[in-house]
Formats: sequence, structure tokens, C-alpha cells
Amino acid sequence: MVVPSNIFFTRGVGVHKDRLASFELALRQAGIERCNLVYVSSIFPPMAKELPREEGLREIQAGQIVYCVMARNETNEPNRLVSAAIGQALPQESEAYGYLSEHHAFGETEEISGEYAEDLAATMLATTLGIAFDPDSAWQEREQIYKASGKIIETKNICQAAKGDPNGLWTTTIAAAVFI
Repeated sequence: MVVPSNIFFTRGVGVHKDRLASFELALRQAGIERCNLVYVSSIFPPMAKELPREEGLREIQAGQIVYCVMARNETNEPNRLVSAAIGQALPQESEAYGYLSEHHAFGETEEISGEYAEDLAATMLATTLGIAFDPDSAWQEREQIYKASGKIIETKNICQAAKGDPNGLWTTTIAAAVFI
């Protein structure tokens, strides 16, 4: 049984004439290019501790199989806005699991895309915890309801947005929650 005890968040952007090389450059900027990444779904493990990015990067080795939740988006359309975001929602009780969400968008700013991902994670956690809310209300209103319930302690996001290269090179954005 593998239950990660630590997690860190990272992001990056890459630009290159080749799509794959653009992705590689985004991974390099995020600091996780030397890992064999395995994408997993969206559960924040109970009792897991969030590490600062630099501390988390020191914990991984070249060639290591690393589990992550990753959002990725790319374009070769000049000036097209792309974003990739990870949202997080943690329950009050550290023995319970939380949620991570990934969101990939075109035409959304870093703030809008990040808030959307955060909203997704919080909504998934709220439904699990039985918190009553109006799904059609604005995120800021639901955020207050979620936190006022006393069942959700923290929500946040990490997002990377970028405009497509003006010359049509591939532009890739990534955001990741990396388990160690």
C-alpha cells in the first residue's frame, strides 16, 4: 500500500517549435523533468504534509517514479491564452482525505482558472462532507459557506497561464501536485 506522506505544488511554462519539447521545458521550469511521472486522480491523502516547492524538489531523485495530479494545456496558436490549474480543498479533520482538482482552459486568466480549480476541489469535498449549498451561487459565496461549516479548513490553487508564442511555437502550461 502506497499512501504518500508529503506533497508539494509546482508549475511551469515551456515554449518550443516541437510540442513534446515544449512540454519538457514546462516540466523543467517546474523542476520535475527528471522524474517518471504517473498521473493519479484527485485525493489529498489523510495526514499528508505540504512541503514548500524547493524542499519537495530536494526529496526526489532522477529516474524516480513520482505520482502527481497534473493539469496541462498547450497551443501553437499565436497569442492564444492557455492555463493549467490545480485546486485543493482540505477538511478540518487531518485524518480525513481532501480533494485536488485539475483544470485546463483556453482564454482564462491565471486568477480565473485558479479560482475555478479551487472551486472544483472545494465542491467535491463539500458534497462528500454533506455541506448544503446552492451549486448555482458564485464561488465567493460558496467559499464562505464551506468555511463557515467548520468542516473545510483550507482551499487554494496553483495556476500557470501563458499567451501562445506570437510566432506560433508550441506553448505549454502545467501545474502539478506532486506526491512524495
